Amino acid sequence: MHFRVQRRLGAYFDGALGDTEARAMAAHVAQCARCSQDIDQLRRLRPLLKEALPAPPLPDWTGFWAGVVRGIEADRHASPAARPAWRGWITQPRVVYGGALILALVSLLTVWQVFYWPTAQEASVVVRSARTDLPGGVMVYASPEQDFSVVWVFDEE
Repeated sequence: MHFRVQRRLGAYFDGALGDTEARAMAAHVAQCARCSQDIDQLRRLRPLLKEALPAPPLPDWTGFWAGVVRGIEADRHASPAARPAWRGWITQPRVVYGGALILALVSLLTVWQVFYWPTAQEASVVVRSARTDLPGGVMVYASPEQDFSVVWVFDEE
């Protein structure tokens, strides 16, 4: 609790807290010697800062609203040729969402092809044939992953 109060002492001193929080802070500062000392230091520091740092000059706002109105009127009366051609259709929600959907699909397909596309692997079945003096032939099907072979003997008839 004390750490939270310490962090909010400046806001309390400046009067930037709400009523409920300000009352809770005032009760804590009245009971806590450390926080009370910090508030006293802030009270002594404020006049020194005001003396050392003069207030910045206020900006001249006399022409601000006239410039805003001028800009709005100029945009309202601008000819359509003065506006970029893409400005009308590119800001449509359908175009924005459609473009995002297309981008997501292209990204998904790219990732899928890179990581999940079947790569060329060694043949899972090796087929060999042999010629013999007997009529017909012999074929052997073997799988390198499994200790399993099939031998076919063919007859010419």
